[in-house]
Amino acid sequence: MPTKTSNIFARVEPELKMQAEAVLSEIGLPMSNAITIFLKQIVLRRGIPFPVIIPPVLPPVIDEMSKEQFDVELEKGYQDVLAGRVRPASEFFSEMERKYNR
Repeated sequence: MPTKTSNIFARVEPELKMQAEAVLSEIGLPMSNAITIFLKQIVLRRGIPFPVIIPPVLPPVIDEMSKEQFDVELEKGYQDVLAGRVRPASEFFSEMERKYNR
């Protein structure tokens, strides 16, 4: 096994480091080993070993909305109803049962 003689220094947000260390600790993997695995996967895959994407926009969380934001979301829903872009939940679930035989 090659001798580990090279160092990597990286600045990261303290909270991110702490959260990552907690997860790695749960699986019994030191941070240095996780970084080594990551670097080996970059070499093996000849690129980042996971998709680097912008995550989809999640629907807003009601508890985190201001009254104005909540009113905007209600208005969007109302406009969808007026435009016929909605259907009853029972219709949707019936379609899913037929489609997936459940």
